[in-house]
Amino acid sequence: MARPEWLFHDSPIDDPLGYGQRAVDFLLRLKHPKSGLPGRQFQLDPWVERLVRRIYGPRDADGQRTVRTVFAMIPRGARKTSLGAALVCLHTFGPERVPNGQAVSAAADAKQALIAYDEALGIVQAMPEVASRLQIRIGTHKIKHPRKGATYESISSDGATQHGRTVNFLLSDEIHAWKKRDLWEALRTSLAKTAQSLHVITTTAGRGEENLAFDLVSYARKVAKGEIEDPTFLPVLFEPDADDDWKDEAVWHKVNPGLALGYPDLKGLRAMAREAESRPADQDAFKQYHLNFWPDHTSSPFVDLATYDAGNEPIDLEKLEGEPCWLGVDLSSSTDLSVIVAAWRDGDGYIVHPWFFCPRDNLRERQEATGAPYVRWESEGLIEATPGNVVDFRTVEDRIREICDRFDVQEIAFDPALARNTLNNLTEDGFPAIEMRQGALTMMPAIAELERAIVARRLRHGGHQVLRFCMSNVEVETNSHGHKVRLKKSKKWLSIDGAVAAAMGVMRASTGEGGGSIYDSDDWTEALAAFG
Repeated sequence: MARPEWLFHDSPIDDPLGYGQRAVDFLLRLKHPKSGLPGRQFQLDPWVERLVRRIYGPRDADGQRTVRTVFAMIPRGARKTSLGAALVCLHTFGPERVPNGQAVSAAADAKQALIAYDEALGIVQAMPEVASRLQIRIGTHKIKHPRKGATYESISSDGATQHGRTVNFLLSDEIHAWKKRDLWEALRTSLAKTAQSLHVITTTAGRGEENLAFDLVSYARKVAKGEIEDPTFLPVLFEPDADDDWKDEAVWHKVNPGLALGYPDLKGLRAMAREAESRPADQDAFKQYHLNFWPDHTSSPFVDLATYDAGNEPIDLEKLEGEPCWLGVDLSSSTDLSVIVAAWRDGDGYIVHPWFFCPRDNLRERQEATGAPYVRWESEGLIEATPGNVVDFRTVEDRIREICDRFDVQEIAFDPALARNTLNNLTEDGFPAIEMRQGALTMMPAIAELERAIVARRLRHGGHQVLRFCMSNVEVETNSHGHKVRLKKSKKWLSIDGAVAAAMGVMRASTGEGGGSIYDSDDWTEALAAFG
């Protein structure tokens, strides 16, 4: 993804009514408490000035501002907050204010929201003649222009839902950190109430693909590439190409528009990069926050998702109905998914297909906690929602019986922790149900076999979205010998159940049609020794 080069050359920007110039003139009259310019003048660097002109200058056929949404993904240290605060001032007591207008800045939490407010307040207080004409309500994070009735307020997405507003300027700060969509939906829809409303979204890169921020950056990329024609949406994307070397300082300059002007500090970046070379977690953070690489995995990923995605080829389940099949079943409490994963041998690899289950009563809560589209997944049949606030194991058992009727199931492997009744019911009725405990000795070869199949690009999964989500959440625990002994997750609501069940199914399939225990092999003593 090339950076927006139009910010760095002198090509003309339409400004038929002079509103772009008017906005620039206003910003140049502002002061900033941390500015090093004479008189603490607000620093409006050339690339920022061109961005302002591009937002406020061009007009449509009715003479209204063309741009209604700005999506600016810029690395940390590029003074995004200062620019956002300056635009807040422009819409609160500057020429873009409207009588009784509402300017709002919104952030992920109260602490981040306070940063935006303090930045705007600092600009106001650096100009006593302006501050004396405004009502400043520090306790409620509000600034009001009494004569025109225009107000500015800072709020956070972890607060109460903000329905009923009529917002004409919205600054959504660090959208990558927003876990819930409620505030986004309330404020976003309020913009439609006012003519010529403006929404400015500023963020660094986020993580993962099943969240609000990724939805937005995906749309922005398509507009930037010309795949979608939307003149009202202005994408400003400073991000590297996928194969860019994160240690190359030329890449740093490409994605940090202010680096040549002294921000962020180049020597500071060099020091952090040196430390990150030997610390993978620091390397991930450096790449994400300072270079805008967008990782689609956790901080300690089980496998590379780009490699995993090589198995996206569609699966024809009808063709597998006569083939030997092994099931891995992971039953859950109320905060996890329950899942059945079927595994088939495919040469020296595997084909897997999952069936997921979730309590209907916490479907939306799970979506808000993770940002993943659980409601959509349920409506599309990717998840089966069972009544109540816990998974109905009878529904899962019924589905297992249906799968066994349809496919040539050789084994049904359960972690017995929550599955005792289900396992006993199936065993009594003659189904080939077995125990497969989640201890390190049992899971170590299962994890190794699943990893081998993925890395060798010999795992076909059809691109099932929920299974991929589980894979993206998986972190691994290693023992003192460096062997991966357990799959884990970093947060309560991040589901990894699909990955666990896939490892179980693949491991049982690897034993062949004869079934049996992993301990039947003479190699089990070697596995035990490796476990240490």
